[in-house]
Amino acid sequence: MKIGAHVSTAGGVSKAVDRAADIGAEAIQIFASSPRSWAFKPLAESEVIKFREKSETLGVGPTFIHGSYLVNLGGPPELLEKSINSLSLNMEAAGQLGAQGVIFHTGSHKGRGFEAIFEQATLALAAIIKNSPPNVWLLIENSAGAGDHIGSKFAEIGSMIDEVGSNRLQVCLDTQHCFGAGYGIADPDEIDTVMSEFDDAIGLDRLAAVHANDSKVAFGSGVDRHENIGDGDIGVEGFKTIMSHPAFADVPFLLEVPGAHKKGPDKENVDRLKAVRAELDLV
Repeated sequence: MKIGAHVSTAGGVSKAVDRAADIGAEAIQIFASSPRSWAFKPLAESEVIKFREKSETLGVGPTFIHGSYLVNLGGPPELLEKSINSLSLNMEAAGQLGAQGVIFHTGSHKGRGFEAIFEQATLALAAIIKNSPPNVWLLIENSAGAGDHIGSKFAEIGSMIDEVGSNRLQVCLDTQHCFGAGYGIADPDEIDTVMSEFDDAIGLDRLAAVHANDSKVAFGSGVDRHENIGDGDIGVEGFKTIMSHPAFADVPFLLEVPGAHKKGPDKENVDRLKAVRAELDLV
């Protein structure tokens, strides 16, 4: 079980590896371009080479790219087209960097209902995978359930995966989103049931990454609000429950917490998860 973090690429994508190493992150998540813009700046070849070299030298990996926050597979045609293009460009970048895959939020059905957007969403997923490097995964991230978000229920994610039928379609499980959506993932009396439901709906073989985030909001709130490890409603005991479950034994944990100084994942949070791992003797 590797403990990793989302880190900045400011100054060049290769700088992200240095930042990961500085905070003790063993795996890495980055944005390949601005997550709040449709514009996509191609990666400089020199930076790609440095990224790969540093990753190998410093032993940081696997790498994941997080897609744009603007992506919405449930949106109208123009937005859907932009979403497909954005994710396809991120998949190409993942191939360049040797990354495992691209993690993304599926978006919202805007009140139309999941069934109404099911066909367009699954056709979009299939198109992205078809036109992307063959060794790169596309990872659906579960949502917290607020509003009309797609994928807060395991069954919704599973049905999309089944329809597309590609083994390159994987899942990133966000602990805070699970907690917010009402899945008792942090409860020792409930986690077996939760992961059994995940296995039935999606398949544990598709669990490729975890976003390790504590929760600033109460269980079942339906709200996406991350907190530092141990400072939220999941707490250290909750992460002991999660990390000790066999479903997560070989899955990288990627921090997306605010950090002690509100600058994102930091050494303190990485060390908190490493301490849990050590206590559970999972090294």
